[in-house]
Amino acid sequence: MNSTNVFGLHAVKSVLQNNPKSVLKLLLSDTRSDKRLIEIEELAVKNNIALERTGQKDLQMLAGEEHHQGVVVVCRSREVLSEPELLTLVMSLEKAFLLVVDGVTDPHNLGAILRSADAAGVDAVIVPKNGSVGLTPVVRKVASGAAETIAFCPVTNLARTLSELKSMGIWFYGTADAAESDYTSVDYSGSVGVIVGSEGKGLRRLTKEACDGLISIPMAGTVSSLNVSVATGICLFEVVRQRSAG
Repeated sequence: MNSTNVFGLHAVKSVLQNNPKSVLKLLLSDTRSDKRLIEIEELAVKNNIALERTGQKDLQMLAGEEHHQGVVVVCRSREVLSEPELLTLVMSLEKAFLLVVDGVTDPHNLGAILRSADAAGVDAVIVPKNGSVGLTPVVRKVASGAAETIAFCPVTNLARTLSELKSMGIWFYGTADAAESDYTSVDYSGSVGVIVGSEGKGLRRLTKEACDGLISIPMAGTVSSLNVSVATGICLFEVVRQRSAG
């Protein structure tokens, strides 16, 4: 059985609230007992989850270099969507809202992206299986619970998946610094997918060719581009703004 460690107050609380049956063990700091840790302990008791108090050294060993905030859960690895399940999900939606993350390798960036995607109401996040970070413990901590709830689908061949989704009526818009279209000039009222690229190279060639259009965020200052997680949030909430206005 594959297991993983999830740490951090928000991430652990989300696991206990949304998927308590996946939890094998909860470890709490033996030197901390504040309101937020008590809430987590109460959730564990409510769901009959084994818990134990332990020292900072043991918690740090489980969390690695990250800050554990006094709590770690050992749980079964989170199930992800298969490609057929993704297509079934999209077919069930009246107006799909997808996010494609093409090759982001920094877990902090992916965690922040998942948090924005969840807040914006994205139906599913799609990533390539190779050359991209998955749902690591760091991703789950940074996502502050979003990694436990949002549909996440790693795919073997991203270009093929995009082609299948386009045949189902989804229009894809990829972010690119040199794109002529402002991200606010696109009509997102139908079934759409926003595609963002990796931290350094952006969209891969085949991914860019699969896009129905390329969009950019105008930069008024001295910096030439934004962090990928920030740019993702801006584009996602433009979709939200247009749909809310409509």
